Amino acid sequence: MIRKVCGMREAGNIREVEALGIDWMGFIFWAHSARNVSLKPDYLPSRCKRVGVFVNAPMAFIREKVREFGLDILQLHGGENADFIRQLRSELPSLTLVKALNVAREEDLEQSKRYEGLCDYFLFDTKAEKVGGNGKSFDWEILHNYKGATPFLLSGGIGPDDKERLRAFHHPQMAGIDLNSRFEISPALKDIHLLKSFLHEQD
Repeated sequence: MIRKVCGMREAGNIREVEALGIDWMGFIFWAHSARNVSLKPDYLPSRCKRVGVFVNAPMAFIREKVREFGLDILQLHGGENADFIRQLRSELPSLTLVKALNVAREEDLEQSKRYEGLCDYFLFDTKAEKVGGNGKSFDWEILHNYKGATPFLLSGGIGPDDKERLRAFHHPQMAGIDLNSRFEISPALKDIHLLKSFLHEQD
């Protein structure tokens, strides 16, 4: 299972989180986020995949961050349409594409159909006014109605107290989990002890 920690920014914290053996590490490139990466850290992970998180970003900006950060994966968190994703596929064919979809009720799963076959993964997040990192969960039982062929990562307010809930949740297309705000000391600074304990008990 993919274990992704998102919203990283501080070089020392990046090293510590990488040492926990996570698979993907996310960097947010959106000026309205408290976790926005405006300057390249002094250290970037070398043992896990680097994920760039974008919200309705222009193609040129995405290309720039791919080069600057050596990104392996693009996570699109805005209203990017199918044509834009096709263009990304054409211009950056070696990168893995993740489309984040906001979920509050069963009907919200319908939006996945317009991206089927275009993305490598979906990321199901909590529908809220604020984009990502709001620490709020949604009813995971809704996802049992997801019948698509694209695997997904589970996101949306997963925290240290969700260990048993995660063990009890099963879906044939669930590929991993996304950990962010509920493991933070402050925005973009992860609590290493909380993460280490949580990941150890998930193994």
